Amino acid sequence: MTSAPGQQSTGAGTPRCPPPAGLKALIDKLLEHYPDQPNPLQVTTVLKYWLGGQDPLDYISMFSNRGDVAKKVPPHWFYVSFGLSDLHGDGRVHVLDSEDSETQSRSGMGFELTFRLLKTSEELKEEEENPGKRIRPPTWPANLMQNLARYCFRTGNRLCFGDNIPWRKGLDDRFDTPLQNILIAEDPQLKSMITPFGSVDFCQIVGVTYEELEQAARWNGRGVLNYLKQDIQTGGEWWVTNIDRTLSVFDIFPERLVALEEELERDGSDLAGVNAEFTFREIPRPRIRNTQPNTGETEDGQELNTLMDSMTLKEEIKCKQEDVGEMSTEPSNLAFPVSMSMSGSSLHNSCPIDDQPEAPDSVTLDGIELQIAPYAAKFLLLAIKDRIRHGRHFTFKAQHLALTFVAESVTGAGVTKEAPYGVIGYWIQVLITDDLVPRMIEDFKNANLDRISQLGERREFEWPDKFLKVVIDHPHGYMLPPPPMSF
Repeated sequence: MTSAPGQQSTGAGTPRCPPPAGLKALIDKLLEHYPDQPNPLQVTTVLKYWLGGQDPLDYISMFSNRGDVAKKVPPHWFYVSFGLSDLHGDGRVHVLDSEDSETQSRSGMGFELTFRLLKTSEELKEEEENPGKRIRPPTWPANLMQNLARYCFRTGNRLCFGDNIPWRKGLDDRFDTPLQNILIAEDPQLKSMITPFGSVDFCQIVGVTYEELEQAARWNGRGVLNYLKQDIQTGGEWWVTNIDRTLSVFDIFPERLVALEEELERDGSDLAGVNAEFTFREIPRPRIRNTQPNTGETEDGQELNTLMDSMTLKEEIKCKQEDVGEMSTEPSNLAFPVSMSMSGSSLHNSCPIDDQPEAPDSVTLDGIELQIAPYAAKFLLLAIKDRIRHGRHFTFKAQHLALTFVAESVTGAGVTKEAPYGVIGYWIQVLITDDLVPRMIEDFKNANLDRISQLGERREFEWPDKFLKVVIDHPHGYMLPPPPMSF
């Protein structure tokens, strides 16, 4: 633990090496808000990431914040990362050449992490009794920030305000705390800035309960964050995390859950999809038997060259991977969601598959049977009631395939009322027509999908006139993955 980079003295008569421009810009920004703490305590990475180290954050500075009663901000420790943005500007960490104008405008990944931890009564007492003594803050938030930054570096995924992250263990590595999940907020103090190497947002980590995460996923993260900031018990105006908080905002203020349900009913959900394994197969429609020779038909009149299923695509993907030398097809063990901008009413440029071909072939299916893993069953009602009913779309994303339910009013889709089921590359699209929406909602409501998700029960839903069938069961050929993550 050291003082801030570029701030410490190196001894009398010894010239001090100035910090690189990106780092200096961040230091100057923090000095504006904490002029009384020019040399904050700091966690420093010994072997830097650009020298082969495992921790992508060069530094994490820790400040003491006295709070502000008038603003409902309690006394807390404030943590800030250095390294997700471009500190050096010479390409040692972040790639400089990019043809994407939006990427070029950002410094590095375009954001840094912050975290606000409520001071304990013992820490406040020690500060009061020893006003001149520097109290050392807890360092576990530095591990939390490094883990989250490591995910961002490995996947290339950026964090956005309102994102929700199922951490699945206590943020301080304890298993007896209800705060085992994260929402991402815009830091209310630092907000954003422009550095010599581009723009930087400050993404604040906010610890939340499982119920708060679930409601953020159903509705939207920004809405739940707005509820949390309204009372000091749940973080106040600056979302200060109390790691010992046991009650959710909906336990403390039940009326807010009622308000959330009303908002959800009126405006729908911002949840655009979840990671979940699925398979599909075509349901062929009856055809008039053609007696002409060489028609390419089976004895019952089904056209062989139009039949398609998950195994067909899986074999195609495997062949492409072998061509480029990619041998592993195992699911990723990263336990964080992939953020995707898919919340609008258009599918244009919203393909959820990373390796989509430049000009994918589009195949129309007569009908379709979908088999979706039981742990994702509870999202079926949300997909139809809170997304499709409001003219949006919802995606189940497997490792190399994606399945998107599409409302009639969604633009940019590859399916129509005349051809409602299609495969575009590795992307399956299913149009849910307006007349089918209420039927699916009623069927899913009556099925107790939450119970199915918890117990892993098999269940079948079928709408024969639409040539559509949904089976809730473990897709063949897949191991049971971890619970779904939102995007």
